[in-house]
Amino acid sequence: MKTVLITGTSKGIGLETALTFGRAGYKVYATMRNPDMASDLRQKIIVESLDMAIFKMDVDSDKSVKQTMDAILKKNGRIDILINNAGIERHGSVEEMAIQDFKVIMETNYFGVVRCIKAILPVMRENHDGCIINVASIAGRIANTPLGAYAASKFALEAISEALAQEVKPFNIRVAIVEPGIIDTRMANSIAKGGASIYPQSKRFGGLFAATLQNPTKPSMVAEKILEIAESATWKLRHPVGPDALPFLEWRASMTDEEYVDWNAASDAEWYAAVENTFGLDAREHSKILDK
Repeated sequence: MKTVLITGTSKGIGLETALTFGRAGYKVYATMRNPDMASDLRQKIIVESLDMAIFKMDVDSDKSVKQTMDAILKKNGRIDILINNAGIERHGSVEEMAIQDFKVIMETNYFGVVRCIKAILPVMRENHDGCIINVASIAGRIANTPLGAYAASKFALEAISEALAQEVKPFNIRVAIVEPGIIDTRMANSIAKGGASIYPQSKRFGGLFAATLQNPTKPSMVAEKILEIAESATWKLRHPVGPDALPFLEWRASMTDEEYVDWNAASDAEWYAAVENTFGLDAREHSKILDK
């Protein structure tokens, strides 16, 4: 039986990924910062008789990651698949967001992944086998205000994943980056609520998220893609997920950097019209709802 360790499994994509792998017959080590939040997962483990164990692990902490990884490796001997899913989001303009928020985002979304990789890689390398799947975002390839700090952490995750893939391929270790679009999670719904700002992009982008979430893409779609990657023999590095992911990436690639900056720096009237013409979404009406 293959084993998989997944971070950030208390909700959203992480929760669905743990259940998807458990139902597929894997031994799952579901880790999270606060296991008290795992009541839904615990119930499903019992009802569905899943081979799954819940561990407390804070990816922000060297000590926590080492202790948990050591305990699992001592018990099981190996971990075949590592899925780095744990992530947080803060949104706001560069001027208005506190420096501490920039640090917190990078600590979890980037350094947290690096900690987990470094803890498990020696065993995978020795076994000459393994799979590391990092959950990034299309925000790791497209930077939008007010998600500058979040995008920066995901850009960094994309970069380190690409470098890692080069290092470990000779040891038969596959690396994959999963790039979800707008998924129906607490994180996405938080962005959809917008926020007070001296910059108009926060409300506008919140309206875009809210309009997209009217036809939500469930986290289970991302979980199924992650399982597909794990069970395949693919060495493909990047995997956009969701109906809007690839279209967004192709749309961005069709513009120069200067055109993209101008598109996002346009007046409200121009921007809302462009969103409707390009994506068929009425972000304006949803932005009005945010004002109520």
